[in-house]
Amino acid sequence: MGKLRLAMAQIDSVVGDLAGNTACIVSHVQKARSLGADVIAFPELAICGYPPEDLLHKPRFVEENLQALDAVIKASQGITVIVGYVDSREGLRNAAAIIHNGSLIDSYHKIFLPNYGVFDENRYFLPGNRCPVYTICGFQLGVNICEDIWFTSGPSTAQANKGAELIINISASPYHFGKRNQREKMLSDRALENRVYIAYTNMVGGQDELVFDGASDVFDYNGNLLIRGKQFQEDMVVLDLDIPVLPRQADTNVPDSIFVSSAGFETLKPPIENIAFTPLETDAEVYQALLLGTRDYINKNGFKKVVIGLSGGIDSSLVATIAADALGPENVVGVIMPSRYSSEGSISDSLHLAGNLGIKTLQIPIDPLFQSFLNTLSDVFAGTEANTTEENIQARIRGNLLMALSNKFHWLVLNTSNKSETAIGYSTLYGDMAGGFAIIKDVPKVLVYRLVHNRNKLAGFDLIPNNVLAKPPSAELKPNQLDTDSLPPYEVLDPILEAYVEQDKSIDQIVVLGFAADIVKRVVKMVDRSEYKRRQAPPGIKITPKAFGRDRRLPITNRYNHAN
Repeated sequence: MGKLRLAMAQIDSVVGDLAGNTACIVSHVQKARSLGADVIAFPELAICGYPPEDLLHKPRFVEENLQALDAVIKASQGITVIVGYVDSREGLRNAAAIIHNGSLIDSYHKIFLPNYGVFDENRYFLPGNRCPVYTICGFQLGVNICEDIWFTSGPSTAQANKGAELIINISASPYHFGKRNQREKMLSDRALENRVYIAYTNMVGGQDELVFDGASDVFDYNGNLLIRGKQFQEDMVVLDLDIPVLPRQADTNVPDSIFVSSAGFETLKPPIENIAFTPLETDAEVYQALLLGTRDYINKNGFKKVVIGLSGGIDSSLVATIAADALGPENVVGVIMPSRYSSEGSISDSLHLAGNLGIKTLQIPIDPLFQSFLNTLSDVFAGTEANTTEENIQARIRGNLLMALSNKFHWLVLNTSNKSETAIGYSTLYGDMAGGFAIIKDVPKVLVYRLVHNRNKLAGFDLIPNNVLAKPPSAELKPNQLDTDSLPPYEVLDPILEAYVEQDKSIDQIVVLGFAADIVKRVVKMVDRSEYKRRQAPPGIKITPKAFGRDRRLPITNRYNHAN
């Protein structure tokens, strides 16, 4: 039995920030070396950021990524570095560089390229076909990338059969709730079935609609968790692995056995403390994902402040709270825009919330503008009954005002639509759908309530006022309006949407779950006819297994009738 000191750096790479990402990587290499680490692993495509998408079609981007790799190689004196980058030899490859003591020893190429959900790696990369084993500090190590480790008879098995004692997987695994449990179960299974240690280094941070949750971990050869990194935070996990020499049927014909180093550089290593962080409960985990996704989207895109339309409802209250937590209350502006149909509580609850959060508010009544619209359109609308047209004018006035403030003061408008509304089109184009980023776009309405309860529990008081939670949801665009005038109760609607949108169940399959056939058919029709709206909605943070946009893509022009 011997010891290997391993460091895993879960960093928040920014797509395209080659200089910044390289500086971050080099800094962590230096820190790991000072702690006596023999090996440090970084996430998938850490040098260029993940996913780079069509930047990969730009030769200059790929070349500068290689130049950045050279800088990491030069900084690798006295340590082995495993880092993700784009290899352009004989076609583009999603690669892991194995670097040691100032030299590039080898590059492992990702074999299984995901092409589902948010992934389209087949669009850019060619698959690898080698499963090398590396001798590092006297130990046999396999290196593979993200999707490679999810397959039972994949590269990890091939490397274990060639004598690997430790598999290092570098990853950029996007978050959705339940993903960590699924991932850790898989890693435990993979370690046990191959009788190897597995070290999994995951990316952290927000990238457009994706959030990466970190939570890097190591499992021993019995499938037991040894250590877990922080969730939704940059972290460097360092631990000593006592790797026993296990009896195994090793493949005697190993063409891909590559010698890297025979011994560690440090004989006397400074002591380290290992802490296995306790994972968050689901609702707290989702909230942290929304915080990180919001903070990174705002900061990485160069905004300083955000503006939110406050209605006194639960959606805008949650969005304002997330924004204040993510960016600081001084960087959040709430705009209250009452109309003739606004309840007294919509104003007082908004002010109460703003006071609790410490955010600035503006009040801009919209009734004069609404009346002006009605006057202007009176001749054209003569002889017609008021309907959703007049309701939507109010929503569009509010959207226009928010965009004017954004334009004037360079504030990013945060949209407040939730997944339930987005799914069925219960929103107004160019009105409440206006915005630059939709924080809760993938959060179903029932989960919105749970997140608010959880945040209030954490605060120790009704940070989001109880009136907001207690009042029935309403758009307040006509007298005595309630969401249930047009929709099933959200406790009924959300499970139907989950079954249809996320699980692709048919109407008959959903009815079998206990829902009325007429309600299911109505909901399905609403979902199907709202695709054109969703295409025009702002991007938002993915937190469910199947989000609109990245995961679920249906044609707008489409005559297939699911509700027959």
